[in-house]
Amino acid sequence: MHLEFSQREIRDLAVAWLALGVAFTLLLEREIVAALDLGGQLTALRPGVVAGTLLVSLLTVGVGFLLHEIAHKVVAVRFGQAAAFRADYRMLGFAVVGALVGFLFAAPGAVVHRGRITAKQNGLIALAGPVTNLLLAVVFLVPYLAVLSAGTSGFLAEVASRGLQINLLLAGFNMLPFGPLDGRKIRAWSTLVWAVVAVPSLLLAVGALFVL
Repeated sequence: MHLEFSQREIRDLAVAWLALGVAFTLLLEREIVAALDLGGQLTALRPGVVAGTLLVSLLTVGVGFLLHEIAHKVVAVRFGQAAAFRADYRMLGFAVVGALVGFLFAAPGAVVHRGRITAKQNGLIALAGPVTNLLLAVVFLVPYLAVLSAGTSGFLAEVASRGLQINLLLAGFNMLPFGPLDGRKIRAWSTLVWAVVAVPSLLLAVGALFVL
């Protein structure tokens, strides 16, 4: 298998990664929005806090998104598809604007692929994204449990908790069987496979939303 990324694809991934990081930072650090409401006076901001939140966002929601999309591409290429990520700049702008007013709906783009393919292969391509997020949640779970048992806080604790939460939410949301989401493609191939992955993913996502 030969995996290549065009300059356009690298640019689209980088822009989407940064835009999601900025949007998530705006959502978490409302002092930025408050400062902008005061006529653009940013002197009241704590630059270190904002920079820290942006870094946490890039390492959690950003990495979760990037590896989700790359997983789609890897499996698509494995099945002989021509595949590439394409950013949706309109939706990325909407995500940033939405974060300014207090909500975040992120549809940053998708991996598009072409070539002859079966329903099973298409389902497996779709499944690769949410499964990657579940695996990333396990990766973040290890430091999360460590800092939880130690009762410590700080940057590592924030990365661990946000990384766990975001990846569980990404997995659960993408398993919904509607519209362009992965769950619809998986269910079109196998309702059983969809249910086996979707039910625990959705339960974990609800737990991540209300517990973490």
